Amino acid sequence: MNHGKKNNPLNRKYGHKKSFLSNIASSLIKEKRIFTTLSKAKELRKYIEPIITKSKIDSIHSRRIILSYLRDKKAVFELFKDSFKKVRERQGGYTRILKVGYRYGDKSSISFIELVDFNKNSFFSKKKKYIRRSKKKKNIDKL
Repeated sequence: MNHGKKNNPLNRKYGHKKSFLSNIASSLIKEKRIFTTLSKAKELRKYIEPIITKSKIDSIHSRRIILSYLRDKKAVFELFKDSFKKVRERQGGYTRILKVGYRYGDKSSISFIELVDFNKNSFFSKKKKYIRRSKKKKNIDKL
């Protein structure tokens, strides 16, 4: 039976998983986009969405609650800056997970997780311009 298996333990004990998620969540807030495996990205989404929802109320109490989750003062200050105003106005769905490929060493699926409103310089927003070239005419010498 599959009862009580909603969360992926990521092959870590509870304390290690908690510190790992707080570390990767604070790096996502600072960098706005990171590469990680697909399973870690899915767990990070469950962890960071409620944190961003709690940041909508700017009070000392909410800052202290978020600091207890993230354990990084710079990430908490970044979360309450005016640059995150666009994110706080959303109703939900603050993150986007995109599958990129597979890791070379062990073929684990690599994904790209980013905050949705910071996609100006997204990994996939840069479009390549292709130049269509005409077929070159071959000069055939007459024999």
